[in-house]
Amino acid sequence: MIYYVDAKAARPGDGSREKPFTAIRQAASIARPGDEVLVLPGVYRESVSPVYGGTPEARITYRSVEKGGAVITGAERVTGWEDLGGNVWRASVPNGLFTDRNPFTTLVSGDWFIASFIAHTGDVYLNRKSLYEVTSLEAVRRPVRSETSWDPDFSVYTWYTEQDAKNDATVLYANFQGADPNAENVEISVRKRCFYPEAEGVGYITLSGFTVCQAATQWAPPTAYQEGMIGPHWSKGWIIEDCEVFESKCSGISLGKYLQPNNDNKWLRWKYKDGTQTERDCICQAQREGWTKERIGSHVVRRCHIHDCGQTGIVGHLGGVFSVIEDNHIHNINNKQNLAGAEIGGIKMHAAIDVVFRHNHIHHCTRGLWLDWQAQGTRVTGNLFHDNSLPHEFLMNRKAMMGQGEDIFVEVSHGPTLIDHNLLLSTRSVKLATQGVALVHNLVAGALTAVGRGTDNGSKTLKSARYTPYHVPHRTEIAGFMSFLHGDMRFYNNVFVQRPVHPMLVQAAEIMKDGEWDDGNVYVGTWPYDAGYPTADEWEREFEGYCGMGSEPSDRYYMHLPVWAAGNAYLGGARAWKKEADAYVDADSPVALELSERDGGWTLRTNIGALLPAAGQQLVTTGTLGMAFEPEQPFENPDGTPITFDTDFFGRPAGERPIAGPFAAWVGEYRF
Repeated sequence: MIYYVDAKAARPGDGSREKPFTAIRQAASIARPGDEVLVLPGVYRESVSPVYGGTPEARITYRSVEKGGAVITGAERVTGWEDLGGNVWRASVPNGLFTDRNPFTTLVSGDWFIASFIAHTGDVYLNRKSLYEVTSLEAVRRPVRSETSWDPDFSVYTWYTEQDAKNDATVLYANFQGADPNAENVEISVRKRCFYPEAEGVGYITLSGFTVCQAATQWAPPTAYQEGMIGPHWSKGWIIEDCEVFESKCSGISLGKYLQPNNDNKWLRWKYKDGTQTERDCICQAQREGWTKERIGSHVVRRCHIHDCGQTGIVGHLGGVFSVIEDNHIHNINNKQNLAGAEIGGIKMHAAIDVVFRHNHIHHCTRGLWLDWQAQGTRVTGNLFHDNSLPHEFLMNRKAMMGQGEDIFVEVSHGPTLIDHNLLLSTRSVKLATQGVALVHNLVAGALTAVGRGTDNGSKTLKSARYTPYHVPHRTEIAGFMSFLHGDMRFYNNVFVQRPVHPMLVQAAEIMKDGEWDDGNVYVGTWPYDAGYPTADEWEREFEGYCGMGSEPSDRYYMHLPVWAAGNAYLGGARAWKKEADAYVDADSPVALELSERDGGWTLRTNIGALLPAAGQQLVTTGTLGMAFEPEQPFENPDGTPITFDTDFFGRPAGERPIAGPFAAWVGEYRF
C-alpha cells in the first residue's frame, strides 16, 4: 500500500494520490509492513510517532518525494512581535501550544551535564538559526559577544524567557540585531521530537530524504533515556538515509537507551552511588531486560547531513549495537558552547559493539567521534576528520585544563577497536584513555593524547579505578568486567606528520602534562608509549618459568600490556616509539599538507608521497593484529571473518606491498 501526504492539500484526505493526508502522523498511525508513505514538499509541524514497525522482509518506508523538500520540524512560527526599541522585541505565546512539555520551563539537565550552565530545552530561531539564550532581560538589551562560541559574531542575537502566570503564557524577549521578526521567519521550538515512536520495539522503518530540525530535545547521557529528534527507540533495523538534520537543542539522531525509571539519571537524582557504577547497573539491567542482538540495533545511518546541534549529531548507548554509520557529513556540533558536559561530540556512542563508522566527514566539532565504553569489534575506517580542536585563542586559554577536543576519543574500552585508513588532521588526532586499539594505514597529523591515564574516577585520595564490561564476541552478553592496564596497542603502516602547533596549545600541554585525565599532548607520533610499555617479547618473558600459585611475587599481571609497531613513517618532526625497530623517520624535509574547501568540496594537497621510502610495507591482516587482550577477540569483521587491508581510503587495490598511509598511491592532490 502506498500512502500520500501533502501539507498543502486543500483538506484532509484518505491517503490516496488524489486525496492525500495533510499530516505524516495520519499515515504513521496506519502504515503496516510493506507500506510506503510518500511525502510531498512542505513544512510538517508535527511529532511523528509510527505505531507499527515493519519486518526484515517488508519494511515500512517514509520517503520525501523531493530530497529535503519535506520538512519535519519541532518548531512553530511566532508572529505579532512587539517592538520595545533598541533591537529588542517581545512576544507572548499561550502555554497551550506546548503539547508534551513546555521547553521554556524545562531546563537542560542530566548525568554528566555541567549544571552551572543554565539553559532551557527550547530555542528561538531566526531563519532557522538558533539565537543565544541569556539569563536576564538586561542581557537581551545589552548583549555581550561570547568569546566561547565558535561563531562569536552571531552570539549577540540573544533571547530570554519568563512566565506570565496570570495569562498562562510564555513571554519571550529577543534581540534580532536590526532584523524585523514580523518580516522574517521567526520560530520557537515546541516539540521534543520529530520522528520517533513513543513505543519501544517499532523496528524495520526507513526514513529517507527528509529535512528534520528544531526540536527541544533533552540532554542524553548513557544513564538516561536518550532523546533525539529522530530515533528508533529501542528497536531493530532502522534505516535513516539522505536526511538533513539540524538545530536539535541536544542530539540530532539517537540510537540510544530506553527508559529505565529506576536508573534514569540516577547519579543526578541520588548522588550516593557514583555515575560510573550507575552506568554498570544500567548495562546489566538492560541485559536482563532483553538487550540482545536479535532484538536491538543493526541500524543504518547513511548519507545524512547533520549539523548545528547542541550536544551531539548522533548519540547512542546500547541501542546502536551492530549498526553501520556511513557517508555522513557531520559538522558544527556544540559550537555555540551553551551546553557543556562529558557527552558531547559529532558522534558520541557508548557500547558501539560491532558498529562500523566508514566514509564519514566529521569536522568543526568540539570533539569528532567519541567511543566510550565497550568499543568492542568497532571499526572506524575511511573517514575524513579535521578541525575538531579549539578554534581560537580565547578558548585555547580558557579551556586549557578542561579538554581541547580531538578527532577520535576511545575511552575505557577493552577493544578490539580498529581505526584504519582515516585522515586525522586535527591538532589532536586520537585520545587513548583505553587499551586494545589498532591503528592501521592512517594519516595522523595530530597527537596521540591521554596515553596511560584517564581510566580512574578521579577521587581525591583513594583508589578509584574504573572497570568496564567486555562481551562475548559479536554478542551483547557480558563476559566480564575489568580495569585497565593500558597498552595492548598496534600501530602498522601509518604516516605521522608533525605540523606547527599554536603556541597556546603548546603552553597548555606543558600545564597539563601531569594531569590525571589528559596530558594535553600536541606532539605527534607513537612516542607516548616510551614510558614503560613492553614489546610482545618483553612481556612474554615476564611469564617464563611461572608456575602459578607458589611462584615469587611479580607485577606481571598488573604491568602495562605490550605494544606492536611496524611500517610507520614519521615526518616533519613526528617521533617514533623508541622500541619500533623499522620506523622510517625524516625530521628534516619540509612537509606540505593543506586541506581546503573549494567548489563545493574539500581538497587535500601534499608532498608526502615524495618523502616516503620507495619500498612497500608488509600487508596487514587480522592475523597480523592478533587479538585484544581482555575479550580475547581478534580484530575482525562483525561476522567473524578476517580482514585483509588490501584496499585504500578510496577502495582501490593497495597491492601485496602497500605503502604507508591511507592511499594506494600518494599523489599531490586528493578530492573529497
